[in-house]
Amino acid sequence: MVQPVKVLFACAGNICRSPTAEGVFKLFTEHAGLSGRVLSDSAGTHGYHVGEAPEPSTQRAAEGRGYDLGALRARQVTRDDFGWFDYILAMDRENVLVLRRICPPQHSGKLKLFMEFGGDPAVREVPDPYYGDMRGFERVLHLAEQGSRGLLEHLRERIKA
Repeated sequence: MVQPVKVLFACAGNICRSPTAEGVFKLFTEHAGLSGRVLSDSAGTHGYHVGEAPEPSTQRAAEGRGYDLGALRARQVTRDDFGWFDYILAMDRENVLVLRRICPPQHSGKLKLFMEFGGDPAVREVPDPYYGDMRGFERVLHLAEQGSRGLLEHLRERIKA
């Protein structure tokens, strides 16, 4: 049996950006018929919101485009995640730095910015919408869709190989 490809999305608190990416990507993989071949999760680099549902504005923005994030709960990245996941995708450079500090050296190649898969070299990070208005949450959703499309295409090539 072929092992599934496992993807972890990471941001600071795991209540805005990374659960949005997780929810979008899960639906994309489901629609692509890859649910069992590609697994995904999300976590925060900090434990600020462990056990909490995604931020209400995150959920409202997602629901507006047909994504249900209501069952997701925030958790913090663990050292075990580095061995388990094949891809650990941070939403911004700050979170990559935090992840690098706790990542065992043999797994450092798994760390990337999520938007490396977004197809637009000018957009490298997903901005934190937490202290802004709904436009910020909509922007995160747009970037999550863009990054998920590129990541899915990348993984289709990997799964074929």
